[in-house]
Amino acid sequence: MHPPFYSIKERCCLATIGQWPSSVPEAQPCTAGKPLRYCRGLAQAGLTVVSGLALGIDGVAHRSALEAGGRTIAVLAGGLDRVYPKDHTRLFEQIQEQGAVVREQPLGVRPDSRSFPRRNRLISGMSLGSVVIEAAEGSGARHTVYHALDQNREVFCVPGSIFSPASDFTNRMIKEGAKLVMGIADILEELNIADVVPKAQKSKKGLNALEDVPEQLSFAAADDDEPEEQALLSKLTDSPLHIDIIQRSSGLPISSVSSTLTMLELKGKIKQVGCMHYIKTRETTAVYDNQ
Repeated sequence: MHPPFYSIKERCCLATIGQWPSSVPEAQPCTAGKPLRYCRGLAQAGLTVVSGLALGIDGVAHRSALEAGGRTIAVLAGGLDRVYPKDHTRLFEQIQEQGAVVREQPLGVRPDSRSFPRRNRLISGMSLGSVVIEAAEGSGARHTVYHALDQNREVFCVPGSIFSPASDFTNRMIKEGAKLVMGIADILEELNIADVVPKAQKSKKGLNALEDVPEQLSFAAADDDEPEEQALLSKLTDSPLHIDIIQRSSGLPISSVSSTLTMLELKGKIKQVGCMHYIKTRETTAVYDNQ
């Protein structure tokens, strides 16, 4: 028996990503100040902070959201019982208590170099947009940004010194059209949302608070498919199809196809095998064969 699948129904989530050089310690106050300030502000504004539980900016993002009394979601690259990095075991437990942990790998699977880029598409797909705090060229954050663009999500970048290699990627993305943000207000304005949780509810902790905020972040059984999801499911079989073939056969825009495939993956109805090739899961194939 498989556990029930859940999806985010109302996605007032924002991914917070970035990567410091390995020489920069996570606890260095002057360095941690930027992501701490942004993530704390996002949490206080009522958005859910999504990140990948990695050392550096990910860890600061999760911790600052928790400390602000907000919610945060950690998306794992491995199984639920394979917390990575080990240094974040306590943080992992705190997120379970005051947020949520998402993974697509079964229990016992250790994360490897291929699973992190795949994980990043979930981080961007479940979010309204991605905020890149700081990232050098070659940073893993670039995978999340490229997925966000494919999924028609917003990309926000915090500018940095042109003399700092740690800001090379963020500065280049701004040059190429990403939204330059100087503070939380810029993000809220671009997303056309005010503070999304009434002040009386911001002090509540844990996912129980979501029962009183139906337009914020709620989880619902993923039984009903949207028209776009039904259209793509009808094109898929147990033989791998590349996203370009799926797009041509469906006639939908590539941005819609990419984001819809991500949601179907979150629901467990399809699976990505290889580079941008997709198949139906066995359960979905059985359901559609019986229709």
